[in-house]
Amino acid sequence: MAFNPLEQKGIPVEKQLRNWKELNSKPVDKDAVDAYTRCRIIVMNGAEMEGMWFSHQFARHSADPDVKRYLAMGRRIESQQQKAVNWLLPGDATVLETTIGYEQVAIDLTAWLARKEPDPALKQAYDFGLLEDFDHLYRYADLLDYLDGKKAEKIVDQLTEIMPGRPTIAEHRHPHDDIRNPMDGNTADPFSVLHMMTIVAAEQQTLNFYCNVGNLPEHPLARALYLEIGQIEEQHVTHYESCLDPTTSWWKREVLHQYNECYLYYSFLQTETDSRVKKLWERHLDMELGQLQKAIEMFKKHEKEDPAAFLPEEIAEPITFEPNKEYVRNVLANQVQLTADGPKFVPVDELPKDHRYFEYQKTVNEGGVPTEQIIEEYRKKNGKDYRLETEGPHPIEEYRQK
Repeated sequence: MAFNPLEQKGIPVEKQLRNWKELNSKPVDKDAVDAYTRCRIIVMNGAEMEGMWFSHQFARHSADPDVKRYLAMGRRIESQQQKAVNWLLPGDATVLETTIGYEQVAIDLTAWLARKEPDPALKQAYDFGLLEDFDHLYRYADLLDYLDGKKAEKIVDQLTEIMPGRPTIAEHRHPHDDIRNPMDGNTADPFSVLHMMTIVAAEQQTLNFYCNVGNLPEHPLARALYLEIGQIEEQHVTHYESCLDPTTSWWKREVLHQYNECYLYYSFLQTETDSRVKKLWERHLDMELGQLQKAIEMFKKHEKEDPAAFLPEEIAEPITFEPNKEYVRNVLANQVQLTADGPKFVPVDELPKDHRYFEYQKTVNEGGVPTEQIIEEYRKKNGKDYRLETEGPHPIEEYRQK
């Protein structure tokens, strides 16, 4: 059944503030929670964080007191929503266990978006990033077993495979090679815009998470791994955000942010299996619908246009967390050798020998690479690396278990 947020009024913004008890969500059980419930929590935390920080940036670029007051009210509510969502994550999960959930989000969200993307250039951008996050899950999973004797397959519930992707050692590119050609926001499919905003929020939240928790582990190899992969997450935010149209007005972006949060809460409401979490998605959807109505009112006041012209007519297909094993394997088999040359994706062996990629690699990888060291140490301890290959051996022979 299709859903049109523009036809829904939701809860008025002035009635959306909540008390501390309401916001202090009871956490899910880390051992019993559905893996994709965890993924949905992580995504919505990222979406609410993106909403807050976009609002802060908007406010810093406006001198209008009325606009600042509008943004401050909405931002306070977004902040409350972010706390209610993020507090669902359990405190007894280690940083590393939570990290496995973050990387599962990156894989199965990116794969779903790639499968649905009508623009070939944007689809390629998703496929490129997908293989890198896929490799990160493999490295963190080996670290989890190496340090704690815990299997990541229990956390991902065997819904996502764990094996090498594009090796992280090869992902380190010169900053100029992480910038893509932007879409035209006026002609792009509305869902292309919303989906790219979603992946930017998710990758940005992963970057923020690693920046904040990467120095908490005591083991030097764990700290080194977060340091290295955290740098790739910065590259990924650059990679995806550069796909968005930089000429989009502040008010149009505000409406798009509010609409996208409606889209996400509506999507996750359709498939949520935890009844308590589902109630939160339902309440937050009603709140976002009210925020969307207010954003549209402000947009019409300041831009004298109807946002229905650039928003989808309806939401017919929700974003869904589901296994993407076959899709990931196909992308692996065909694209693992790619790197970037400016906005283009090319096989690494086609780069000229004096390309900036090799100089950057020489600089950052000198003295050892943590993501390679963890696999070496794991193999020394266990004879082979840790994997979860539910669909057979690795699709690339040279990456198969030795």
